[in-house]
Amino acid sequence: MRRAAFVAAALLTATPAFEQARGAEPGAFDFYVLALSWSPGFCALEGDRKEREQCAPGSGLGFVVHGLWPQHERGYPTACGPERNPSRIALDEARRVLPSEGLARHQWRKHGTCSGLDPQAYFRATGQARDRIAIPERFRDVRAGQSVSPIDIERAFAAANPGLRPDMMAVACRRGALQEVRICLDRNLKGFVTCREVDRSGCRGGDLRVDPVR
Repeated sequence: MRRAAFVAAALLTATPAFEQARGAEPGAFDFYVLALSWSPGFCALEGDRKEREQCAPGSGLGFVVHGLWPQHERGYPTACGPERNPSRIALDEARRVLPSEGLARHQWRKHGTCSGLDPQAYFRATGQARDRIAIPERFRDVRAGQSVSPIDIERAFAAANPGLRPDMMAVACRRGALQEVRICLDRNLKGFVTCREVDRSGCRGGDLRVDPVR
């Protein structure tokens, strides 16, 4: 299951629908959002149709890294420039977090350029952010489908990660299925931060379908 920490869900999984600030100054942001996608949910919704490798039987993937996004208290920056192409060394660093060079370049172009870091440091930071998060035991090896409310998912993550509270994260869903968990971290990736806009963007209400791992 450890390898699940270092696989991205998909190139086209949407980032939060907040107001974007294109071309903002690199490094001018308030905190990071680490997005952990629920791979079986992605596969059921669109990954199977696109024949993604992560959706193959026996992959055993649960929560996987989608991205690390610089965020403002209101909205988020995107495509900050000037863009610097990742070196081969930087792309080697990306491989422990992201499954393809194309995805690595996409994450760097859209989000990494706003971090104020160089490409190698940005991909390293993405891995550090993932290493900071403990996946709750109930989601480590889901062999049968579950129905779980968004708040119970948040409470499970809070219980597994001291200092994390429900107002420091959001559960995203699509068509009644768990899509991902988005966790807010400070700029140093040392602790969690309150993020009201991200929290308000999360799913509310009834239970979500949590598909089993492949």
